[in-house]
Amino acid sequence: MTSTTPEPPAAPGEGGAPADEARVDRLAVDLRIALLRTARRLRSQKSVEDLTDGQFSVLAHLHVHGPRTPGELAEAEHVRPPSMTRTVTALAAAGYVERTGHPDDGRQVLVFPTAAGRAAVEETRARRSAWLRERLARLDDGERATLESAARLLRAVVEE
Repeated sequence: MTSTTPEPPAAPGEGGAPADEARVDRLAVDLRIALLRTARRLRSQKSVEDLTDGQFSVLAHLHVHGPRTPGELAEAEHVRPPSMTRTVTALAAAGYVERTGHPDDGRQVLVFPTAAGRAAVEETRARRSAWLRERLARLDDGERATLESAARLLRAVVEE
């Protein structure tokens, strides 16, 4: 009779599926935290303190895509139309957007950025780029190359 003794569990990194799963879980947590903190720091680099993140997002959308109806903005920003109406009203009151009649549908209005709105977007983008550029300049060539690869991989993750 031969006795069988159970094999010890695989050590981490020795092809054990649980170890691989744990590594992926840890990476997911680490990346989520790092990305959220990075996004928070970047959002804090804005040229106009009285704009909320949501208002800035709408203004930036208009800057890139041109005039839109409030309904189109609500859809693009994944909010309900009444919320978008409040956002557009606040942006208009602050002088960052204007509303005009829709050329094809008299029941609709188009929202477009004013010169002040475009300047706020451009200055904020410049500040955010400068903030990140300054931090990247502190890294060595190998670290920057690693981040270049990471940026490509992150784009692939979010575009799936």
